Amino acid sequence: MPSINDVEWTPDQSVSELVDQFGQTGLQATQLRRAAEAIERMYKADATIYLTYTSNMVSSGLRGFFAQLIELGFVDVICTTVGGIEEDIMKAMGERFDIGEFDPDDVDLFEQGVNRIGNITVDNESYENFEDTIRPLLKDLHEEKPRWTPSEFIYAVGQRVNDEKSVLSQAEANDVPVFCPAITDGSLGFHLYLYQQKNDDFIIDVVKDFKHIVEASTHDDQKGVISLGGGVSKHHALLSCLLNGGLDYAVYMTTASTTSGSMSGATTDEAKSWGKIKDDSDAATVHGDVTITFPIVMTKVLDTLRDHDMI
Repeated sequence: MPSINDVEWTPDQSVSELVDQFGQTGLQATQLRRAAEAIERMYKADATIYLTYTSNMVSSGLRGFFAQLIELGFVDVICTTVGGIEEDIMKAMGERFDIGEFDPDDVDLFEQGVNRIGNITVDNESYENFEDTIRPLLKDLHEEKPRWTPSEFIYAVGQRVNDEKSVLSQAEANDVPVFCPAITDGSLGFHLYLYQQKNDDFIIDVVKDFKHIVEASTHDDQKGVISLGGGVSKHHALLSCLLNGGLDYAVYMTTASTTSGSMSGATTDEAKSWGKIKDDSDAATVHGDVTITFPIVMTKVLDTLRDHDMI
């Protein structure tokens, strides 16, 4: 059993060197180092890697980092919520997301036509511009064919997005499927609904896409998940892997507590009771803000893989 060692600053210290120290710091610092090691091992094992995240992470500056990981060939399957699709498109269109405060006058923001996501703000006008973009796109896709799964629909959108920092664009270019089981839970869903009222043969087939995510891996494949946040994006990937024998590697990063009994707060240990994660899996749960923990962990992982000429 390792002993606690004090963290020390040294001139020109790298992020990777700091994460190495975290291994003997204790508390969540040690979990963060364990997460980096688990991700390194899942990549070296050539596991099918699932990345799941909630839409607020695309609202933040993590969007371009996700796109970079796809471009590097680090991710095999993505599962997210519909806001992560909408806001990726909006940012590709040049819409601004600004840094505000966590405790503003929200009534005043409403009157100004400003929406808040934590301390991130986006104007109503950006959503209006998104609507102007999505309406003709739905017409074009309908003319191509009447029935789409969400992942097929997202792939087609990715073909039309010209932005190297776009998750959808990089996913399309690198043949990484993007699953969004709750595609109606946002502005895009509302416009799908409106379009279908006048074009009832236009269908987004969520059930058929479940077949696609289940077939993204097999019982024989090594499988790993990096789950950022929780909810439907996390569970959808875990369920598909459960049906294929469970995950060999798993890293959860969340701010939610396990005492809530929610999917967001559920740890990797809890997942073993369902068979979502194998009982001998290489797993870690990190509690903390993903905009902090994920870039730190992945910087360590990418530095290590680069040193071994694997990235």
